[in-house]
Amino acid sequence: MDEALVERVRRFNRVVAQRVGALDEAFLARGRPMGQARLLWEIGPEGGEVRALRARLDLDSGYLSRLLRALEAQGLVRVEAGGEDGRVRTARLTGAGLAEREELDKRSDELAAGMLSPLSGEQRERLVVAMGEVERLLVASMVRVAVTDPRHPDARHCVREYFAELGRRFEAGFDPGLSISADDEELTPPRGLLLVATLHDEPVGCGALKLHDDGVAEVKRMWVSPSVRGLGLGRRLLAELEAQAVRHAARTLRLETNRTLTEAIALYRAAGFREVEPFNDEPYAHHWFEKGVTLVPW
Repeated sequence: MDEALVERVRRFNRVVAQRVGALDEAFLARGRPMGQARLLWEIGPEGGEVRALRARLDLDSGYLSRLLRALEAQGLVRVEAGGEDGRVRTARLTGAGLAEREELDKRSDELAAGMLSPLSGEQRERLVVAMGEVERLLVASMVRVAVTDPRHPDARHCVREYFAELGRRFEAGFDPGLSISADDEELTPPRGLLLVATLHDEPVGCGALKLHDDGVAEVKRMWVSPSVRGLGLGRRLLAELEAQAVRHAARTLRLETNRTLTEAIALYRAAGFREVEPFNDEPYAHHWFEKGVTLVPW
């Protein structure tokens, strides 16, 4: 990693931490640190399951428990056990907690206005646009991609959503039984693999490889959730599939796609795939692509 880039990120983090008051023991002058205030806001008027809060905030379970106990001691939160086995816990704001959250909202608005007020109109617009770009890139950096058993619930979710989207977009719908197979056994090493992308422990994308003895690997099951499109996740998944293919001694990547998937076609072309003559009889395909691959860090 470029040391100069790392230092610039650290400098940015220091400025932001100071400007938003993260260094203060009493965030927004309310007598509690920023972590407690953020959790109070995240629980919200409707409450939230503790495990969902942990995933959404990317917090260690022990640290989250300590934050909740502190808020309970202040009379702002109550934690209730539910479900058949009592293991599903839900955090809810008390009346005092709702009032405190409202006050935090008000002061957060004032803090944001205080950042903008010293700037000119043009500078405000530049700052907000830049913040939007930084937000998108930070979210992209929080996505995790890992080889996953195709039988895992996250993998099952992604493949279901993939099939459902093809069914909506293909002119005649989509029947997985008519398509060339990419079943669990074919996507399990050594025959293949499945990548699953997660954000806050929620599955948001996938991509798969079928590996063959002749040095060819087929790209299958490329899907990105609409909720994270525009973050470059498709390119990241494709690059990781290429790296995985080379690690498994593949020298050629192949894939086929439907003409309605115009964004996928553009992605493949931008990634160096060239269109070739059909190499299989996939009934839903209109375009066939191929790429020679070598392992180059991206």
